[in-house]
Amino acid sequence: MSWVEKYRPRKFVEIRGQNLAVEKVQNFIRNFKFGRKAIILYGPPGTGKTTIAHVTANESGAEIFELNASDLRDATKMQEVLRPALEQKSLVSKWKIILIDEVDGISALDRGGLSELLYLIEKAQYPIIITANDIWDKKFSPLRSKSELVQLKEIEYGMIKEILIDILRKERKFVDISILTNISLKARGDIRAAINDLQTIAYGDGKGEVQIEERNKEVDIFHALRSVFKENPKNEMMTLFDSVNMSLDEIMLWIEENIPAEYQKEELMKAYDALSRADVFKGRIYKQQYWRFLIYQNIFLSYAVSAAKREKKAGFTSYKKPTRILKMWMNNQKNAMKKTIAQKYSNLTHIGEKRAMRDFPIIKNIIRNPDTIKELRLNDEEVAYLEKEN
Repeated sequence: MSWVEKYRPRKFVEIRGQNLAVEKVQNFIRNFKFGRKAIILYGPPGTGKTTIAHVTANESGAEIFELNASDLRDATKMQEVLRPALEQKSLVSKWKIILIDEVDGISALDRGGLSELLYLIEKAQYPIIITANDIWDKKFSPLRSKSELVQLKEIEYGMIKEILIDILRKERKFVDISILTNISLKARGDIRAAINDLQTIAYGDGKGEVQIEERNKEVDIFHALRSVFKENPKNEMMTLFDSVNMSLDEIMLWIEENIPAEYQKEELMKAYDALSRADVFKGRIYKQQYWRFLIYQNIFLSYAVSAAKREKKAGFTSYKKPTRILKMWMNNQKNAMKKTIAQKYSNLTHIGEKRAMRDFPIIKNIIRNPDTIKELRLNDEEVAYLEKEN
């Protein structure tokens, strides 16, 4: 039996490192009839999102009805599968909990699946727990507004090590302590991955001959900001934003918005100076096409901003999403998308680009045709833009 399943927590007291998240989920269940109908547990893989949902059902005596969002890509499927689950009473328990796992699986090009989910949440008679690795994609904005958000943090390597030691004691196995440290560090907060590595080595000779791969996973923007603002500057920080699924332009806006929450006086001035130098290199890259300058933009955006602060601010800081500037940037991105589609259309139909832009409200209905999309070779972002345009 897989050790991940064998030692999966069955009670809240067995869940390690996620006390705040557990407390919020318990409050959500208690106040379900008076508050929101859905709660979103989001965070990196292996941090216990699905486990917390199952433990919640177990502790509250509820049946759990589990769905994977990748199987619910369109409105028809939602109506066939999810609607009955939300409307029918439990056959084996007094009530039930609906778990929608990995909502990231709903495609940007889904056929009404997301809008149907939003409708069903409003009508739900039972609490809905949704899990996601990254919930900050703009397509999930309506879902976020209808749900309570709970972030699960990465498990610290010291706690991972303690969990591994407990498992070895129960299994009466031995693995060298240096190997346990290596497993815990390279898991990068993913307890599931760490346990899998441990079981592989324990069933060998316990000396770690099996290669332990470091997890190369995406980092959300909040984790990246915490690293820059809370940790001491280090070389690894210069490649931090490579793992964030966001453009450097947007990352700069996030940093600009949140610097005042972490820096004061002289340190604040130094941090903004580093940010301005990053912006200078950004301009050189765009104007002169000197893409080798990206490394300097990254250095000033991460290491230099972090180094501007002598003493890191302890405790939790709530980082805010950029507001006015981000709206301006997103509007520019929207116009740029419209322009690229108009260019492709004008090239295909042999009309002027200006005319294509002027007549866009009319020709967009023509372009939405699947055959036209294929002929114009529109990418996923361009297709998504067309579907959102009214």
